[in-house]
Amino acid sequence: MINPVSGSYLGPGGLTGRTASFRIRDIHPSHYGRICPIDTSEGINVGLIGSLAIHARTGHWGSLESPFFEIDERFKGVRVVYLSPSRDEYYMVSAGNSLALNQGIQEEQVVPARYRQEYMTIAWEQIHLRSIFPFQYFSIGASLIPFIEHNDVNRALMSSNMQRQAVPLSRSEKCIVGTGLERQVALDSGVSAIAKHEGKVVSTDTDKIVFSGNGDTLSIPLVMYQRSNKNTCMHQKSQVQRGNCIKKGQILADGVATVGGELALGKNVLVAYMPWEGYNFEDAVLISERLVYGDVYTSFHIRKYEIQTHVTSQGPERITNEIPHLEAHLLRNLDRNGIVMLGSWVETGDILVGKLTPQMTKESSYAPEDRLLRAILGIQVSTAKETCLKLPIGSRGRVIDVRWIQKKGGSSYNPEMIRVYISQKREIKVGDKVAGRHGNKGIISKILPRQDMPYLQDGTPVDMVFNPLGVPSRMNVGQIFECSLGLAGDLLDRHYRIAPFDERYEQEASRKLVFSELYEASKQTANPWVFEPEYPGKSRIFDGRTGDPFEQPVIIGKSYILKLIHQVDDKIHGRSSGHYALVTQQPLRGRAKQGGQRVGEMEVWALEGFGVAHILQEMLTYKSDHIRARQEVLGTTIIGGTIPKPEDAPESFRLLVRELRSLALELNHFLMKKKTRNFVNNAESSLLILGYEDIKWDTSNWHAQLGLRNCHPIHSDWDALTLTCLVVGVT
Repeated sequence: MINPVSGSYLGPGGLTGRTASFRIRDIHPSHYGRICPIDTSEGINVGLIGSLAIHARTGHWGSLESPFFEIDERFKGVRVVYLSPSRDEYYMVSAGNSLALNQGIQEEQVVPARYRQEYMTIAWEQIHLRSIFPFQYFSIGASLIPFIEHNDVNRALMSSNMQRQAVPLSRSEKCIVGTGLERQVALDSGVSAIAKHEGKVVSTDTDKIVFSGNGDTLSIPLVMYQRSNKNTCMHQKSQVQRGNCIKKGQILADGVATVGGELALGKNVLVAYMPWEGYNFEDAVLISERLVYGDVYTSFHIRKYEIQTHVTSQGPERITNEIPHLEAHLLRNLDRNGIVMLGSWVETGDILVGKLTPQMTKESSYAPEDRLLRAILGIQVSTAKETCLKLPIGSRGRVIDVRWIQKKGGSSYNPEMIRVYISQKREIKVGDKVAGRHGNKGIISKILPRQDMPYLQDGTPVDMVFNPLGVPSRMNVGQIFECSLGLAGDLLDRHYRIAPFDERYEQEASRKLVFSELYEASKQTANPWVFEPEYPGKSRIFDGRTGDPFEQPVIIGKSYILKLIHQVDDKIHGRSSGHYALVTQQPLRGRAKQGGQRVGEMEVWALEGFGVAHILQEMLTYKSDHIRARQEVLGTTIIGGTIPKPEDAPESFRLLVRELRSLALELNHFLMKKKTRNFVNNAESSLLILGYEDIKWDTSNWHAQLGLRNCHPIHSDWDALTLTCLVVGVT
């Protein structure tokens, strides 16, 4: 769980992504009102992982049910019925966005409806059921997208998934433009503290709220800096004060990513859609330093590090603060038990828990006094190996909790587990991923000083610059409506809650609303640049470096932008030397194993195309699987001097030779004279493999030139023997 929207419950069973067919993945008419047709995962599991619609429920027999309004002349009022997929196909069901509800409609008018998994248009009198909500067939993620009717469905799918990846910020903010479900989503998520009955607040603290009511005094504990399974910080903040009278259902404390009881996943920032020196090419995003120094997108993350003691064949491991052969500054944060102290600031490489593992050493390495003890008293001399818990590379932070866990019981083997929780503050930086609610995602490419950012006609610098080419081809125009309406709401100090599919009220309803609000904002603020009839929604802005206006007017506004869990601190990786695979002697793969970056076949082709011979040589030898060469590089780096060239074959080539030998094939190499084209048997010379070519050899001439005897083809009907000859050098 990253934020309140990302909670999920998974049951047993299900389909695998490799065996499921397209028929299973496709949308089915029975999904209507039960499973969202938009919100599914991307990749191999597309269509297999679905999300429940916002009003769906599980029936008595385990089937999904969706609510409908029953239309019955005998029953006056509103009656809601829940139907399973097997029952609603016998009724004619109209969509919830049809407004013709006994409002003087004519008999010849028809409405869209469903009947037996088919869509048709029929007269209103023939309708049996009506959907209760215009977008009841959407999931929570899709129903939180404003102006979703103006977006392509692929981008709506991306937005639904990315809202679950939004990191809770240290200071969240409600969205200016929303759909109206933000409060209900925050309430149903359970992250906020709710009053169960009326009462009066007796006292408030950071960890609890005490209030009295119904003749009883209750204490509600608050969540304090707890870690989620995605390393985000879960925290509750009190919203009431001592002496306040509260009602049943009132918000007592805001949870993670909620403000005033409403969902708040991101921030409203001033954005502009324009190119800027190529820094927003291909979905890159240019941001202002205000977002860094103002802690606009600052988040807290809590990581858990744990270590366990075991009983080895040489004896039990022990926790201690006396670790030999380690520098003192690495042990500065340990207490007398060998565990890091609460509140300590730790850096990369610091010892969190000191642990020694006993091990036996060779007799030749014993000290003289140890040999004497072993000879006279028969005492086995054992030494300890340092196996401490250290802070990994790239990590730093404050220790906020330490837990020492030990199993109870009379067993001599009681393993101890120590968990250390470290809080880390992360500002937004180059490489972090941000996204809007319309699938408009990007990576931070550059952080500009405020004075260099483009600024509006009133002098306000822009916070983010997006690429305008990311809008038309992707057909997610809803971000433009949100951007312009957000600017009007910011100037008028208003918040808008607009249900999707508002076009059912009238034609161009979204455009009329946005333009009318922009016009009102320009009148009330006396800023004509907010709404200019020549290019509504756009404005002339200025280059912060020169002060000159840009050539074309630019779309500006306030958009709700999220900071996602994909952060550069978790992905950046470097390696100088490390572990190697046993068989190929090449570096391991992956950041978790301190592995290297793969240079594959196509990458080698690209380097060959540029003619970078020396880079190619070090990529395929020093940095890869040439054992002797990389040892010489390490020694030369320490001592100094010229790095020697690798002369023999790398380990992967030797592996190929061994595999050929397993097939009873021997691969030899020879030197060829340039003039006579004769082979010289010089197996001990140092050879450099240059390439290969296919050569057809006449068998008699082949015997004579190589000086080989008693060599015959395997098959008697071969006239010539085709060999792959490695051209290894020319003399």
